[in-house]
Amino acid sequence: MEMIKAGLILEGGGMRGAYTAGILDFFMEKELWFDHSYGVSAGACHLCSYISKQPGRALRISINYLDDENYCSMKSLRETGDLFNAKMCYDTIPNELDLYDYETADKWPGKAYAVATDLETGKAEYLQLKHMREDITAVQASASLPLVSRNVEYKGKLYLDGGMADSIPLRKSLRDGNKKNVVVLTRPVDYRKKPQSFANRELMALRYPKYPGLRRAMIRRHEVYNKTLDLIERLEAEGRVFVFRPEKLVKIERIEKDPTKLKVLYLQGYHDAAMNYSLLMDYLKK
Repeated sequence: MEMIKAGLILEGGGMRGAYTAGILDFFMEKELWFDHSYGVSAGACHLCSYISKQPGRALRISINYLDDENYCSMKSLRETGDLFNAKMCYDTIPNELDLYDYETADKWPGKAYAVATDLETGKAEYLQLKHMREDITAVQASASLPLVSRNVEYKGKLYLDGGMADSIPLRKSLRDGNKKNVVVLTRPVDYRKKPQSFANRELMALRYPKYPGLRRAMIRRHEVYNKTLDLIERLEAEGRVFVFRPEKLVKIERIEKDPTKLKVLYLQGYHDAAMNYSLLMDYLKK
């Protein structure tokens, strides 16, 4: 299996990650494998099906359980503390309903990371995925949204959504020595993140009184995010990074229940990957 010596960076974004799933499915069809991959939140979830080489799986999981209140619902939040039911997402689906290929994933020859936020420090940690039966908890940590998820314990530390500390881990990939990077964003080109509202700050203070580092990360999140977008645009203009980002073809809510909208976004990602494949390969082979 030949791997491209480059970084693959997958932004989160909840259900907007259907766009990422389309791109990754095209990459799998072309047997385009990156030796360093970094997934955040939904990006980490879709990265799982990439390293297990299961095209179509990420889309199926995104749309097949939308009407199941055990998957994502206020009932799940009330009864379990998780809006996205952790047992269903990280046990029932991969082990019973849409089987995950653990054996293939564990043989992955590259390095794959799920990005999570350390509650104590408020800093990003890049949790390497080596043995997926255990490391699926790292993916859960990366995708556990603040306020609507329980804290996730992994190897003695508590974590939540990686997007709070590092939504687009391009700088991490650069530090790891990747001179070429492919970034998959889930927002259109003109998007910039706004500061956290006063109400959300108050909720964070009430929910996480023991974790000032986490609250600081949330307050600074828009600054870090927007600076990363500025870096991406500069490097893209210099031909040093290759970026995929969706156009405003369909409005997707963070928790979207319309499977048609999700399929459209998935197809947009697949189409964008196909249309830009030659340009992407030219960039990677320079």
